[in-house]
Order: sequence, then structure tokens, then C-alpha cells
Amino acid sequence: MKISQDKKDKISEQILSFLFQRFPKQPFTAEIAKETARDEEFIKKILFELKEKNLIIPIRTNSKGQLFSRRLKWRLSNKVYDIYKSRQ
Repeated sequence: MKISQDKKDKISEQILSFLFQRFPKQPFTAEIAKETARDEEFIKKILFELKEKNLIIPIRTNSKGQLFSRRLKWRLSNKVYDIYKSRQ
């Protein structure tokens, strides 16, 4: 099944909103997928599209500086966070 670009944009907006609400926490991909009630691989694809647009930033290390072996955390870029904050 193919999803229209309009629906992908709405899902992207949901993800950005969720990341703003969770700020400064950085949720894993699985947590974002659970919150948006979507497949984890589909959400991962959208997250990488948002990364390409410089809207979000992947976090590859934990608080001790060790690399995650297979998981990624995500946060809003500073520019996007400031835009969301100014509209609140």
C-alpha cells in the first residue's frame, strides 16, 4: 500500500510535535513509533527524511559517550525548536 505525500507530511508534523513536547528528552525510534501508532521501519524512514531536511538531529551516543550499537535517539534541531517555542 502506498501512502500519499499529504499523509506523510501529517505524520511528520505529528513526529515534530511529539519531539517538541518531549524536549529536552530524546526518545528512541521505537518510542516515537509507538506514540504515533505506526510501524517502526516506516517511522525510521520518515525520521531520516526529516534529518535530510535538517529538522531533527539523531543522537548516536548515550550520556556516558558510548555509541548505541543499533538504536538512535532523536531531538529537534535548535532552529525548529525555536520556531515551535515562538508559536506557543
